[in-house]
Amino acid sequence: MEVSLMFVRDVMSAAPLTIDPEAPLETAVAIMRERGVRHLPVVDADDRLVGIVTDRDLRSAMFGDVLADYLPGESARRLRALATPLNDVRIGQVMTWQVVTVGPEAPLAQAAAIMAERRIGSLPVVDHARLVGIVTERDVFKALAATLPCVRGEDPDTYFW
Repeated sequence: MEVSLMFVRDVMSAAPLTIDPEAPLETAVAIMRERGVRHLPVVDADDRLVGIVTDRDLRSAMFGDVLADYLPGESARRLRALATPLNDVRIGQVMTWQVVTVGPEAPLAQAAAIMAERRIGSLPVVDHARLVGIVTERDVFKALAATLPCVRGEDPDTYFW
């Protein structure tokens, strides 16, 4: 199938892993590490999307103390004083609140263009204000790669187009 004929629903991950905005940051770290994901939609009790937390958000929240080593005296002391244990930080404190979303019927090319233009790695897929999936850069890349003619070389890691 040509990419121009594909829709988000064709490649999205339905029923993605999610997290509650009141969950501790430590929970998101564990989920991302164990499940190998970089983006967690944040939903309320009614599965309404309220935000997204990414591996980048987690890194920013976790490395304040490390950054303090590169700051001069008083600045370093202040940054260390702000450091909070991961269990005391809630997802709602570090997540992105204004999330760019897409519907399941959107053309895949449109989703790809949004991600490229906004420099984001995923788009939560929302239908009638409810989270129904997530589409990532990897999903788009796999869909594109599947449309290209490919011949495998002798080495299983070698491909020719």
